[in-house]
Amino acid sequence: MIIQNGRKLVMIGDSITDFERARPVGEGLFEAIGKSYVGVVDAMLKVTYPQSRIRVVNMGTSGNTVRDLKQRWTADVLDLHPDWVSVLIGVNDVWRQFDSPLMPETHVPIGEYEATYEQLIQDTLKKVEGMILITPYYMEPSREDPMRRMMEDYARVVKSLAEKYHLVFVDLQAAFDAYFRHYSAQTIAWDRIHPNLLGHVLIARAILGAIGFEWQGD
Repeated sequence: MIIQNGRKLVMIGDSITDFERARPVGEGLFEAIGKSYVGVVDAMLKVTYPQSRIRVVNMGTSGNTVRDLKQRWTADVLDLHPDWVSVLIGVNDVWRQFDSPLMPETHVPIGEYEATYEQLIQDTLKKVEGMILITPYYMEPSREDPMRRMMEDYARVVKSLAEKYHLVFVDLQAAFDAYFRHYSAQTIAWDRIHPNLLGHVLIARAILGAIGFEWQGD
């Protein structure tokens, strides 16, 4: 596994990451880490690699766009002194363009998304061992759906940045599409965005696979 023993992993994003995590820091006893994929990742690391003592922290905030991440990046990421950082952002950057079309001030155009995301990467890489970039997604099987098409454009930005900076890349849209060959998207999320437990396990599985997690552990 590429995250070594004793390391600290901060996972940041929007509501998909948040899911009732504690404030100010999503870490600690009981459900402080929240009920999202972050908790699944944490649990699987603790159960399968108990000797690793990898520390997982949830810093998701509902409603966030990459613009919001920029505003809180120092306090919610850099000041926590992580060894690794995972980022799942972009859903709201796209979604606000569809559910709030008459409020352009809430929209994050793709050029701003890319420039802001890249700046966060540049500000962080010199202070951490690595980063995990996770694509935004839309649980809509039809590739002709306008919001899905735009979401894929933003996902391509994430892939391009991961390649440019040699970072771990997780394609969640591909992971969901593979599942949708067998089951309806409605089994995961009624709004095609916020996953139930099944969806969070799917997200966690994709992330763990990308960092070299093996079920038998070390």
